[in-house]
Amino acid sequence: MPSGYSHSYSFLSRLISGIRRISGRRGGIAVMLAGISIFVFSVVLAAAVAPNVGVAADDRRVTIVGSQGGGPGLHDDGSVYQLDGRSVAWRLADADSYFDVTKLPTGTVLAGYMNGETTPCGPYDEPCARTGFRVINPPEITADSSPTVTDEYSFPVRTRVNSEVHDVERLGPNEYVFTDMDAERIAIVDNGTITWEWYANETYDAPPDPTRTDWLHINDIDVIDSDRFLVSVRNAHQLVIIERGHGVVEVINKDESGNGKGDPSVLRQQHNPQWLGNGTVLVADSHNDRIVELHRGADDSWEVTWSIAAAEGVPFSWPRDADRLSNGNTLITDSLNKRIVEINNSGVAVWSYQTQKVPYEADRLPAGERVGGVAYTNANNIDTAASTATGRNIPILSLLLIGIQTGIQTPFWFTEIHVATGVLALISIICGSGLILKNR
Repeated sequence: MPSGYSHSYSFLSRLISGIRRISGRRGGIAVMLAGISIFVFSVVLAAAVAPNVGVAADDRRVTIVGSQGGGPGLHDDGSVYQLDGRSVAWRLADADSYFDVTKLPTGTVLAGYMNGETTPCGPYDEPCARTGFRVINPPEITADSSPTVTDEYSFPVRTRVNSEVHDVERLGPNEYVFTDMDAERIAIVDNGTITWEWYANETYDAPPDPTRTDWLHINDIDVIDSDRFLVSVRNAHQLVIIERGHGVVEVINKDESGNGKGDPSVLRQQHNPQWLGNGTVLVADSHNDRIVELHRGADDSWEVTWSIAAAEGVPFSWPRDADRLSNGNTLITDSLNKRIVEINNSGVAVWSYQTQKVPYEADRLPAGERVGGVAYTNANNIDTAASTATGRNIPILSLLLIGIQTGIQTPFWFTEIHVATGVLALISIICGSGLILKNR
């Protein structure tokens, strides 16, 4: 080949190769920008059209809140605070997490709590977590500007993850009953001494060491009467009634499949049941993203007879408390949406509050949560559309959303759609980077 042709061919080859490389780089950048743009657009659009929450009218209500906090796993910045309307009257923020809170007739506040990185640790390696409950004097008792802890009962646990005391109830002047997720038990302590215990392995098949796994996650106990307790066994999707001296005397959502768990379409990892009486229980059906009433039928089986899955136009996300108030309304702690909302018996929000951190439980004062209350079951004035709404459960995406929400606490309008577009953006960045590297 003549040298002139050879040089021309070489130049043309380099030119074509250069154009391909530039096109490849531009194509890679275009792929990345497309994916990122779709994600950003979905977020901006959702924020722009999101309904207002935490703005429902009437600020005369007084509410006490146990806040689990924030950070990865919700194990930081816990607090107990009182809302007068929507204003924070006082706050105690001296624990990694706070859980169930109750204002006692004495005016003091009873709260379950957890602190990590503590000592002494007993049988566990140091440092360890410590959990238990505290008695708190609010400012109106102390005549000071800040609340103070006046009494505490606590014990070491192996880890601060899924080992906390989530609930405690007062039985007498210095007598309390509490849940213990570390050993999967309920116990009564009187003047600092354990006087009665029930261990879950009396009813459920236990692993070799319950402290090394999140086995049952017993997260709530309510006193029905002096000898009977309503207990939430979260990971079994069941509520049980325990009677002192007899153990479990009734199971709500019985195991019909032989796997040791109840039907997850009835209850799925629930929290904070309230005994309404007349064979009716109000429950935060947390992982079904709804609030339900369960009613005992003529054959002693329990079924969902009322449910609601949204308020203020926003679907619930991991609600963990629902209290039927003396006025017939329902106070709901909508944890991952970071709000507390009160609805009437038609599902309409009459009061709401947007929290800064993830709330665990809220009580309306002065009565707080109580045994007995108005049941919506079979009532004639319930909004059927609101009552029959169902929670979101999109395979993989809903699970990823929960992980994101408990890790970085996204806004309430961040949904599975944004998880999907976020995944798409990540894939586009990876693919676009590959195109750029290939054509470098």
